[in-house]
Amino acid sequence: MAPTPSPPFSAPVPALRDRPAAAASHPPTGILGVAVLGSTGSIGRSTLEVIATSGGRFRPHLLAAHTSVGPLLDQARLHRPAWIVVTDAAAAATIGADALPAGTRLAVGPEALDDLVGAPEVDRVVSAIVGAAGLRSTLAALDAGKTVALANKETLVMAGALVMRLAAARGAVLLPVDSEHSAIHQALRTGTADEVVRVILTASGGPFRTRSRESLAGVTPEEALCHPTWSMGPKITIDSATMMNKALELIEARWLFDLPPEKLAVVVHPQSVVHSMVEFVDGSVIAQLSPPDMKLPIQYALSHPHRLDGPARRLDFLAGLRLDFEPPDPVRFPSLRLGHEAAARGGTAGAVLNAANEEAVGAFLAGKMRFTGIADACSRVLDGHAYQADPSLDDIRRLDAWARQEVVKWVSA
Repeated sequence: MAPTPSPPFSAPVPALRDRPAAAASHPPTGILGVAVLGSTGSIGRSTLEVIATSGGRFRPHLLAAHTSVGPLLDQARLHRPAWIVVTDAAAAATIGADALPAGTRLAVGPEALDDLVGAPEVDRVVSAIVGAAGLRSTLAALDAGKTVALANKETLVMAGALVMRLAAARGAVLLPVDSEHSAIHQALRTGTADEVVRVILTASGGPFRTRSRESLAGVTPEEALCHPTWSMGPKITIDSATMMNKALELIEARWLFDLPPEKLAVVVHPQSVVHSMVEFVDGSVIAQLSPPDMKLPIQYALSHPHRLDGPARRLDFLAGLRLDFEPPDPVRFPSLRLGHEAAARGGTAGAVLNAANEEAVGAFLAGKMRFTGIADACSRVLDGHAYQADPSLDDIRRLDAWARQEVVKWVSA
């Protein structure tokens, strides 16, 4: 595909081969340059809040969005990054020549974003583009050997084996931003891999934790978008309501922590204070606790291996705290079975499940599918696809497109 031409007032993007090599490490006292991909979404906005309250430890070098030009320009005026990237050419064409603040340049198109994430000024890349669209730029950052704070779980769900091989080959580092995987990452530091018995991901249970399976067929998008503990974008909120988010997180955990699927489990914890747990061979269970606030895992990924003071809320144990745990209901939440199955199979299963779910969630939000139809459609597509154990990136993209079309057929039938 030919690169999309930039508007005449946007600056050219220097080729990576023309840049000096990035330093292998950054001193803890230095200023870390951050690229925020998906800066206008909920994770992106929280990331910029963490940066703004860091006392100058972090600096936004690049902010990227697809079509949300207005919010992106507002962020550029406030945070003064060196670059903003708009990946949609039509949206970028609406930006006037005098819209950018002094010192900020505009680049257009996914090719420009791929190149700029590898700049030596970028120390950490926050990958927060929602859905399959985030895979490309994450791969580009890893290919450049960057430390990537991964908020886009679909990257590992779709192409876990490929992503982890690329990271290892380039010396890149993946640090989780999902609260559950951040908790696991922290807990695993207290033991060795051969001492781990089980990793337990917690789930809020969403707004329908106590609803009967029969009543879920009539759930409206408005009801499903009312999450009891987290404030998230619409797609992730619906995934929480179906517990598909936990299914995808099981697959992500398999690849991120190199865990066999049989060591992965899910427990419902409605307070969303315990973000996940690791059980070790001696019976110890190490948990990470904090209020449901994404700024903490974001800051952990930005500052790792150090810990810094920041804007995240604190727990007040003296005010009283109740923690409940219960097993998930597989009848009410059939998505969990699909996640366990895809984690166990590997190969193309994750990519197909993710694509089918994205399409089905879109159909539900548009009023074209019942809430319970999301998991039904995903199950049908997953069972019917031409499974490959070791797919190439082209195979993954082809099956992603196929799965989406199959859901469209399901909706239209």
